[in-house]
Amino acid sequence: MDDIANDISSTIGRRIHAERIVRDWSLAELAERSGVSKAMLSTIERGKTSPTAALLVRIASAFGMTLSTLIARAELQGGGLLREADQPVWRDPDTGYVRRHLSPASDMPLELIKVHLPAGAKVSFPAASYAFIKQQIWLISGRLEFVEGETVHRLVSGDCLALGAPSDCTFHALEPGADYLVALVRG
Repeated sequence: MDDIANDISSTIGRRIHAERIVRDWSLAELAERSGVSKAMLSTIERGKTSPTAALLVRIASAFGMTLSTLIARAELQGGGLLREADQPVWRDPDTGYVRRHLSPASDMPLELIKVHLPAGAKVSFPAASYAFIKQQIWLISGRLEFVEGETVHRLVSGDCLALGAPSDCTFHALEPGADYLVALVRG
């Protein structure tokens, strides 16, 4: 694991540990609530592995938050301006999914996230990860097949999709890949 990935993994691990301690949960309790093994949680909390998006979604859902909120709490220190060089970037080691958190830390319920998904890659999220948010997806470039429950949306550059009620979702980048913006509102 390179130094940048190690730093991000350590930061995310410390945030997960802090969220667990604030709730007065043991590692076993978080494991039970998230469906992630105690051994894997321990490895993540110690920053010894770069967790996948699927694992982080399960952990965030156990805390009653979105993946975006978990990563934002891990990475952002506050302030009204978040310069590009300081925007947290996270890469899923399994899919190549790259997520850049654009929004400065604030009390505003809006978050902006830019995502790059390589051609052929698929990332799935359970309905629980959408339980606390409303969101729209704007495809900046490329082609994206977005499966929302039973509905398949085929997006091309410039298309914008408002998501409906929480349901299991899959992002699938078609050739040549997809760059998209996710605008989400908490609450």
